[in-house]
Amino acid sequence: MRELRDLIARNRNGSGEALPSVCSAHPDVLAASLLLADEWDVPLLIEATSNQVNQFGGYTGMTPPDFIAFVRSIAATAGVDGGRVLFGGDHLGPQAWRDQPAELAMANARDLVAAYVQAGFTKIHLDCSEGCAGEPAAVGDALSAVRAADLAAICEAATSDPTSLSYMFGTEVPPPGGARAEEGPIGIAPTEPANARATITAHRDAFAALGLEHTAWQRAVGLVVQPGLEFAPDHIHRFDVASPDLLSPVLDGHDGLSFEAHSTDYQYPDVFPALARRHFAVLKVGPALTFAYRQAVYALDGVATWLAPDADRQPIAPVMEALMLENPKNWAKHYAGDAATLKLLRHFSYADRIRYYWAQPQATAAVGQLLAALDTKKPLAPLLEQYFAPQVIARAERLEARSPDWARALIYAQVQTALVPYFACIGVAK
Repeated sequence: MRELRDLIARNRNGSGEALPSVCSAHPDVLAASLLLADEWDVPLLIEATSNQVNQFGGYTGMTPPDFIAFVRSIAATAGVDGGRVLFGGDHLGPQAWRDQPAELAMANARDLVAAYVQAGFTKIHLDCSEGCAGEPAAVGDALSAVRAADLAAICEAATSDPTSLSYMFGTEVPPPGGARAEEGPIGIAPTEPANARATITAHRDAFAALGLEHTAWQRAVGLVVQPGLEFAPDHIHRFDVASPDLLSPVLDGHDGLSFEAHSTDYQYPDVFPALARRHFAVLKVGPALTFAYRQAVYALDGVATWLAPDADRQPIAPVMEALMLENPKNWAKHYAGDAATLKLLRHFSYADRIRYYWAQPQATAAVGQLLAALDTKKPLAPLLEQYFAPQVIARAERLEARSPDWARALIYAQVQTALVPYFACIGVAK
């Protein structure tokens, strides 16, 4: 993880660099991200959350070694050097088992972080901010820091090379997956500087209490704080680039630390370099990329109605609607409104809860049928221009040589268009 620590050092010295963190398990999103990193010859940080990937399989069915093998297989198929990939674990702690007593939840969390480290994940976000059964919803800095230090000690013992690890910590974070359903378009309050200082102090002291001040604490590289941005199902909390930078001074005296920003999806391009200048050295994105994937697939579905009207296939949207209605647990608690509004949110929400359904057999079959129907000569440009933006079409043309077909190139291009603004913060502009 020298790449991350070196980048953070340069950022703290004023380089204005930041590393994008891709948080997704969708194969086309990962392929598009890997191809973009390869195009620009930069490292790519790919992260998995504790709900998504854990020792019991998570909702993807993958354990930490499975996920790394999965990503490396995609990289090999895409012709991308897997060595450019950095693997991170996000929200690692008792969060996935918070309905259990703390003793049991933390036992699972210890096994979780050990499994991540042993599999080869090197960037570890220790998130012990949520309470377990019988505890408050948020436990506060003191207890969270003690639990984070406990897990850091497990990480250190689980690897033969502790120097390969880098730790992020912090209690003031959005929920995994972002998108707060309960908040209206009233803006998001940034973390108070005093709170950020208290979080750093609590974690430093907790690490020291376990004798980790000269080992694991020296590999602590960042604090997760709220810069003042987020997204909800139907609106985006925009970051104000003209707002005063009150958080950067918090890092004074902590040369190895930076900030990490979650839920940066859908922000305007000028936001990312502004955050990087404020020492947000890691910028996480996930739902915006699967949102772009859905945009591309639905657009290709429209192309197919003209190009292959007689193809034996099921239109995508009705298939996805049936899947979401049959199993509403992944969206019902996140969306609110009348029946018409809920239907629109199921498909087009910024929260992008539809992403949990693309791996279902019916969905993969429908997408496969769509791509098979489009396995024809590339259509006339005006037809594509009805459904795709010019910059997406232009990017897809450059990707066709490295994609299975022209349709998949458009999917990759749509995803990459959402990711390109992040890459501008690695010191590369194309």
